[in-house]
Amino acid sequence: MVMASVIQKIIPHYSLARWLLCSGSLRWYQHPTEEELRILAGKQQRGKSKKDRKYNGHIENKPLTIPKDIDLHLETKSVTEVDTLALHYFPEYQWLVDFTVAATVVYLVTEAYYSLMKPSQEMNISIVWCLLVLAFAIKILFSLTTHYFKVEDGGERSVCVTFGFFFFVKAMAILIVTENYLEFGLESGFSNFSESAVQFLEKQGLESQGPVSKLTFKLFLAVLCSLIGAFLTFPGLRLAQMHLDALNLATGKITQTLLHINFLAPLLMVLLWVKPITKDYIMNPPLGKESVPLMSEATFDTVRLWIIILLCALRLAMMRKHLQAYLNLAQKCVDQMKKEAGRISTVDLQKMVARVFYYLCVIALQYVAPLVMLLHTTLLLKTLGNYSWGIYPESSSDFPMENSPLPNSVYSESPPADGKMKVTVVQITMALGSLKNIFTPLLFRGLLSFLTWWIAACLFFTSLFGLFYHQYLTVA
Repeated sequence: MVMASVIQKIIPHYSLARWLLCSGSLRWYQHPTEEELRILAGKQQRGKSKKDRKYNGHIENKPLTIPKDIDLHLETKSVTEVDTLALHYFPEYQWLVDFTVAATVVYLVTEAYYSLMKPSQEMNISIVWCLLVLAFAIKILFSLTTHYFKVEDGGERSVCVTFGFFFFVKAMAILIVTENYLEFGLESGFSNFSESAVQFLEKQGLESQGPVSKLTFKLFLAVLCSLIGAFLTFPGLRLAQMHLDALNLATGKITQTLLHINFLAPLLMVLLWVKPITKDYIMNPPLGKESVPLMSEATFDTVRLWIIILLCALRLAMMRKHLQAYLNLAQKCVDQMKKEAGRISTVDLQKMVARVFYYLCVIALQYVAPLVMLLHTTLLLKTLGNYSWGIYPESSSDFPMENSPLPNSVYSESPPADGKMKVTVVQITMALGSLKNIFTPLLFRGLLSFLTWWIAACLFFTSLFGLFYHQYLTVA
């Protein structure tokens, strides 16, 4: 409730979303007016002809055209709050960024509270906030993807469908890979979930072999992965283009290095779960005959979480570099037009320049939404997987794998008639409490590790394909 009040009262005045766009570092290109284009083309304002006056001006004049190789230089202006009011998807962008900030603050406060007070019977409210952030991010990505399906002439629809089927096949292939190579923990987590669910149903007087088969579980995961891959297709393709343009703009070696690390960040996240490449070398490094592990398994899991969060922070820090590279597309399109022969109407030229700034928030959402998904799936992985933020976590943080048995006193007692309602309430409470024995940290570790890995893998593959497309196929 406190954070809801903060969102309502403070964020309209202090907004991270507006600061990222309107702090003065981003500059957008203004489209030239028709009068400026007339002067550059050497044309004067034409008065009404006799024919136009005869029909009271209802006969439209031909649109003004200018040579494409005109000496046109676009003026730049800093992005202000007034300019953002007309941007497409600006309310969605501001809501997602500011709500993510609020949810992250709630998570930090909750983590501090749990580390100090160590409550055992309370619900962790930060889980709800993280789930809401993921829901908003997926909803916005779905909304952006539906726009590509509404385009009749373009090939965006075919690209989304193709990548969706590709990621479905890829997910099915990944899910059959043994955990000796990809150590998500899905197999052990699902086995623990099935055994706990069977025990729970038996204590309720029901016979069952499990809530869902392993094949159905993996098929559902593959469908979910294909949808996530389709949603992340165009964000990855756009990131590749912005990365190339940002590298051309960057002059310092440090900035270029950070841009390269930012682009390769999803690959680094993917490699963190590839057991022969990372975990085996760290846990058992080849140092001669003796095997001296550099860190424990719990420490490695914690370091993996910190690496993902640091890479997410780096991506947020590089956001303005990429957005400025996108805004420079207006001047890039004009420079490309000057190399062509022929003429272009003034209206088409103005639309070509103005369209870049108009879709700035769409590009910002395509940049931010995958980042938000990665960050909060990692936070959920830490909380629901019962990990620790300490590099050397205490042994007490390890969760028990066995299920705690339910007391049978409630089921064995035969209560009097006037106490049936009270006993029924107790039974429902105990049944809900026993759900913790079904959805164990072992299940969440496997599921959330796989989802975090999958989001990073989709981002890297689509951005790598976009890099190949913009650098080689477009030039060809």
